[in-house]
Amino acid sequence: MKLSAKKINTALAGLPGWKLKRDAITREFVLPSFPDAIAFVTRLGFSAEAADHHPDLNLRYKRVRVTWSTHDAGGLTEKDFAGARQSDTIARAFGHP
Repeated sequence: MKLSAKKINTALAGLPGWKLKRDAITREFVLPSFPDAIAFVTRLGFSAEAADHHPDLNLRYKRVRVTWSTHDAGGLTEKDFAGARQSDTIARAFGHP
């Protein structure tokens, strides 16, 4: 179910670095190296597949922009915030704050 603006703002307050962009949340991760960026994307890909909810990813050298939105709901759902939290957890394993 699509979240209200109030719930989105509350959830975003607990996710430093994530920004609201229309009907999505996005964050750029800067990893230590290109191989680390590839490994981050791979780990996030397996996690997303297991959750059956997939982000949009943009990889440029050691920068990875992750964008979450639930397209069939027409906006943000709890799945997107769970994905963002998982993205942060995986990034921390690579030393990203």
